[in-house]
Amino acid sequence: MTAVIEAHGLGKRYRGRWALTECTLSIPAGRVVGLVGPNGAGKSTLLNLACGQLHPTAGTIRVLGHRPGDGPGQLARVGFVAQDTPVYAGLSVADHLRFGARTNPAWDHEAAYRRIEQLGLDPRQKAGRLSGGQRAQLALTLAAAKQPELLLLDEPVAALDPLARRSFLHSLTEFAGEREGRTIVLSSHVITDLERVCDYLLLISGSRVRLAGPCEELIAEHYRIVGPRRAASALPAGMAVVQENHIDHRSAFIVRTAAPLPKGDWRVERLDLEDLVLAYLVRDTRSHDSYDAHDAHDSHDLEGPQ
Repeated sequence: MTAVIEAHGLGKRYRGRWALTECTLSIPAGRVVGLVGPNGAGKSTLLNLACGQLHPTAGTIRVLGHRPGDGPGQLARVGFVAQDTPVYAGLSVADHLRFGARTNPAWDHEAAYRRIEQLGLDPRQKAGRLSGGQRAQLALTLAAAKQPELLLLDEPVAALDPLARRSFLHSLTEFAGEREGRTIVLSSHVITDLERVCDYLLLISGSRVRLAGPCEELIAEHYRIVGPRRAASALPAGMAVVQENHIDHRSAFIVRTAAPLPKGDWRVERLDLEDLVLAYLVRDTRSHDSYDAHDAHDSHDLEGPQ
């Protein structure tokens, strides 16, 4: 089966700065993908490249087997909700649905109005007078009613209160289950939200893909190993250390491995998705800080005595 999103060496540069670099990935169909990473990591850039709003500086990206945004047919197969859940403030809810029907050949009129009724939205209400949660739900309704094979969501719940966020995620789960093979990519900083709805993880940090795969498989491959203080070299062979901490007489390592786990005075703990994501983000933050410190030291050496 052709990957829904496939990229090789993908990169995007803005004014000399790489927002995304050396991105290689393959996302299978039928997944709800959690896209995570710190601010500025390249998440929005990747989503905008996937929907055709941006063009790569380097590498290639294919979406549903074609170049993103390559003609009306390709555009109709992809739905996109940007970070600010854009709607037209001066148009009513009903105006938005009529506009969607005119511009999308596969528009599901009944599904759109059914969702509006379920959400309790007044079709006569101007979008500019809706709450943030209602605007997000309207934007999702518009994207879903075009019946896309791929739905891209760029932090749509970032500004919502917990109740509105839960309602939005419930709607998203319903949408995912309406058609077999439908794929959703959801960018969010709230890992608990992703745990609730996602079955595939894509982690971007430092403008690069750091981790990708089914959530259950990734969690099953990672462990926290705690024991008396010692170096990482004391761990059994075949363990990739993601993060290590040493406090007093204790050492804790987060590792990725398929090798047999250590016994004796080691304690082995399972991770949840949040533990896993934070371990990689903390590792990359420390690596970045070390790099910056090294650069500063080199610059001081080059300047010579003051």
